[in-house]
Amino acid sequence: MQSLSKPLQIGVTGGIGAGKSLVCQIFQALGIPMYNADQRAKWLMNHHQTLIAEIKQHFGKEAYLPDESLNRKYLSEKVFSNETLLKQLNALVHPKVEEDYQQWVLQQMAPYIVKEAALLIEAGSYKTLDYLITVNAPETVRLRRVLLRDTHRSAQEVQAIMRKQLSDHERAAKADFVIVNDDKSLIVSKILQLHQRFLKEAAK
Repeated sequence: MQSLSKPLQIGVTGGIGAGKSLVCQIFQALGIPMYNADQRAKWLMNHHQTLIAEIKQHFGKEAYLPDESLNRKYLSEKVFSNETLLKQLNALVHPKVEEDYQQWVLQQMAPYIVKEAALLIEAGSYKTLDYLITVNAPETVRLRRVLLRDTHRSAQEVQAIMRKQLSDHERAAKADFVIVNDDKSLIVSKILQLHQRFLKEAAK
């Protein structure tokens, strides 16, 4: 459980297009601090000098552009399409994100905080949290959302990403709470219930 020096820690995860960011935005609207692990990972890959050196060592100096910014095109072509290399990259990035997150947690004064990450379960970092929420939605709904949002992706590309990710059933098996975001269910009332629950537990 939480220590005296830390707020209650809640994880939010879900597959591509499930709507985990929307859920996190509602928690933020309630005044809850939110840590976006995927955004911080991108920031660290561009600013954390030790991580930059490790990425160059493993994937070559071409992994960065002359201005020292991440060469996303190079990594996309060389790493993201290769499962073995992607695991190697994640093994470098995830520990740095976890260090960054733990430092961030210590700075928060809220009763509870939310950590959003696509790979909370896969990276194993959900085990350090007090509760895990997974956001689920039917694959057809997720596909439609992603194609509207990411106009550069084809349906085949999105479906390939989905196949590589855990299924909704696998996520639900690890989660403490499931929010169904299928454009029919009322998610705000569900989040408000969880909000009250977390506040009460944090106050114990």
